[in-house]
Amino acid sequence: MFSEGQLIFALVFIVVFVGATIWVYRRDASLHKTFYKGSYRVLIAFLLFVAFLFFIKGYLKH
Repeated sequence: MFSEGQLIFALVFIVVFVGATIWVYRRDASLHKTFYKGSYRVLIAFLLFVAFLFFIKGYLKH
């Protein structure tokens, strides 16, 4: 399906991308603690909302 060169490129790209993402996140970690304090509450609310939508979907299906 893919050539050997394409697979090598994809593997190298993923490794470099993940490495750069980790490096940038660690460099900005102090800023994240300052500006995004309490953002986990938004994530929890979003996940609860999505779970509620799945609950409604399952409830109305029966």
